[in-house]
Amino acid sequence: MSIGKKYNYPPKLSILRFFVDAEGVRRNPIPYHERYFERFGDSFSIRIGKSRHIILSRDNEVAQYILQKNQRNYYKSKFQSVYLSKYLGKGLLTVDGEFWLKQRRLIQPAFHKQKMNQLVDNMKLTIVSELKEIFTDKKVDLFPMMSEVAFNVVAKSLFQFSIEEEKLNRIKYIIEAVQNFLIKEIRLPHKACWFSISGQVKKHLQLAEENDAIIRGIIEERVASQNEVNDLLNMLLETRYEDTGEGMSVEQLIDEIKILFIAGHETTANALTFTLQLLGSHLDVQQKVFEEILKVESECEDVVEQLQKMTYINAVLNESMRLYPPAWITDRQNVDDDVLGKFTIKKDTLIGVSFYELHRNPKYWENPDQFDPNRFLGEQKKHSMQYFYPFGAGPRMCIGAGFAIYEMCLVISYIIKKYNVVSVQNTVNFNPLITLKPVGVEVVFSER
Repeated sequence: MSIGKKYNYPPKLSILRFFVDAEGVRRNPIPYHERYFERFGDSFSIRIGKSRHIILSRDNEVAQYILQKNQRNYYKSKFQSVYLSKYLGKGLLTVDGEFWLKQRRLIQPAFHKQKMNQLVDNMKLTIVSELKEIFTDKKVDLFPMMSEVAFNVVAKSLFQFSIEEEKLNRIKYIIEAVQNFLIKEIRLPHKACWFSISGQVKKHLQLAEENDAIIRGIIEERVASQNEVNDLLNMLLETRYEDTGEGMSVEQLIDEIKILFIAGHETTANALTFTLQLLGSHLDVQQKVFEEILKVESECEDVVEQLQKMTYINAVLNESMRLYPPAWITDRQNVDDDVLGKFTIKKDTLIGVSFYELHRNPKYWENPDQFDPNRFLGEQKKHSMQYFYPFGAGPRMCIGAGFAIYEMCLVISYIIKKYNVVSVQNTVNFNPLITLKPVGVEVVFSER
């Protein structure tokens, strides 16, 4: 698509202001974004050099256009395709175009609802095992606990119970170390030479290779054993490309498994932490959750059926993810020139959509900073879902959304059935990294 050479962009933040704020933005961009949106409206831009532009938006029309209506013209930015793929390889999260479509079609059936239902029993066993010894009547830092639970649920859904604890711990350490370094690379591009000269890039690439070797060993062991195991690894090994009838290569399988660890572990831990903190600050909502658990369990014994009846818990989770979306921002670059609302933009414009800000935009939400699960019940739910992006949107919407919802419902129902949860503070602190990471969220558990 060619539109000519006359381009116009949203109101511009001066490059001088951008550089003055750069260090603060690196530490926590959200307060600065809030200030810019208040000043410029729902979209603003920054000009880099003579003709490059960045757009940041909290406008629902922009989000829908780049993620759904004209998604074919919008690819993942180089931040994701270059920085992430360097360590995570070429999996669903980092690739685009025909190869992405081919992988999505291949992997999608493994995440079909029926397949997810088969994993629920193992998921519940892992959750019960991880949470059997919660410390009561003392302050507990919630995120490390939820991180451990979420990591082990993903690991044991991928590999059932056949992987040694030592290997699991090493994978977890490497994922966290690489992600922390990635943030530095993305937010401090002017230090790229230093990162390379000082050996930091080499060190983290070696960690990524070690991670590959651990996962390769697990795959080869499974293939050699010829065991039929009810886990995600088995489902992925059984997938076949439509055109050739062949399965994924071991290298491709490693890349997809790494993506599943990253996407399925930290985002879920974040959401669970924020949700429990909100429940601990809104005891009336917590009581309603407790009552729903008792009612659902009295009506049926089948775990999948129970999960499908947890409408209020789902509403609580949705409202938590509205206020604190774990994947708080996404970005795209347009392949060709395009018209984005009132603006004519040049190809390769970097467009960021802040879901955190969109989810709190007063244009779409009444009392946007208030925690109110009723937004996601009955007739109100139809309105809310139009402006709600906890798992993205369009063809690239998170493939593991159903898995995550099942897991979070199981964790919340297990904890709230057994414990009263009270938050130490009503304010919520977080660090916007690749995901929106909770910081210092403490609660006190007491036996019901």
